[in-house]
Amino acid sequence: MSTETVPSAAEPIGEVAAPPRRGALLVVLIALVVAAAAFLLLVVARPGTPGDTSPEAGFARDMAVHHAQAVEMAFAVRDASTDGPIRNLAYDIITTQSTQRGIFMGWLQQWGLDQASDRPPMAWMAGHGHGGPSTGAATGTQGVMPGMATPEEMDQLRAAKGRDAEILFLQLMIRHHEGGVDMARGAVRLSDRTEVRELAQHIVDGQTAEITLMKGFLQARGGQPLPSILTP
Repeated sequence: MSTETVPSAAEPIGEVAAPPRRGALLVVLIALVVAAAAFLLLVVARPGTPGDTSPEAGFARDMAVHHAQAVEMAFAVRDASTDGPIRNLAYDIITTQSTQRGIFMGWLQQWGLDQASDRPPMAWMAGHGHGGPSTGAATGTQGVMPGMATPEEMDQLRAAKGRDAEILFLQLMIRHHEGGVDMARGAVRLSDRTEVRELAQHIVDGQTAEITLMKGFLQARGGQPLPSILTP
């Protein structure tokens, strides 16, 4: 039988625990400092919201305008042609590029930026392997983006019918896609935002495949593509 006695309620059950040793406190303090430093590094390294003159803003604005013309061209040939494959291609361009254009506009809204800017087209690529602000690679004129059709070419497309409309559309859209690929490659090089780089690469891949398809359509109709504006 144990002789150990049970303390009464009036007696203290035990001494108050001794405060932690200084070494333990120092370890905890160091751990907190390291954690705070790691958090700050993550925040600093994380890309911030693109500014008004950033490559991301320029790409979104310019590509939205570029896509809008492609959609207009696709509507024109869809109304002028009865050819199933051509009309299917036009439908794909209308739906795909309209959707992507909505994404560009959504980015700008999310970033708190205006949908349009007074900066010249392609200024965001100046000094990065492009001819500079407002250079039109398709025509050699100022104030247009690479691959864009001129107002005169758009009038010709709207007036054309049947096979003539198909050939002209294919010639203009091949060049238009080449300009889109050039711009998207620029965004892949210049942006550090995942969503921008991924969509830009998707445009490169998708429009490159459509260029090959359209060249086949053009050859089957006895037409020849316009001089390429893409550098090897």
